[in-house]
Amino acid sequence: MSTQRVCFQLQLKPGLIPEYTRRHAAVWPEMLQALKASGWNNYSLFLRADGLLIGYFETESLSEAQARMAATGVNARWQAEMSGFFEDLAGAPDEGFLQLTEVFNLEDQLSAAAPVLAPTTPEGD
Repeated sequence: MSTQRVCFQLQLKPGLIPEYTRRHAAVWPEMLQALKASGWNNYSLFLRADGLLIGYFETESLSEAQARMAATGVNARWQAEMSGFFEDLAGAPDEGFLQLTEVFNLEDQLSAAAPVLAPTTPEGD
């Protein structure tokens, strides 16, 4: 099975950005372990000043990773605490996000082009 790259967006309520940031500076160790054990790998969150939140992670299967997290008690507690931070959210944050479509990946395209690419050398050599 290949690795799936997942990128998503959510919108934080502007007045809650400082508290959201504070809480993510020290995520519960049990939550961190559950994410990793459930297949949420290389997981990062990026925040714009207006509250636009972009998340990225890699997994073997998004639906399986979500199901494994949903089966943990720590996730239920975390999602309950986080749900009030977001605007226009249907459901829990880890399931109600808007998934973005990947339109470019350098490594994928280089791999596909490898048979036709000539070896390159740095300029000036």
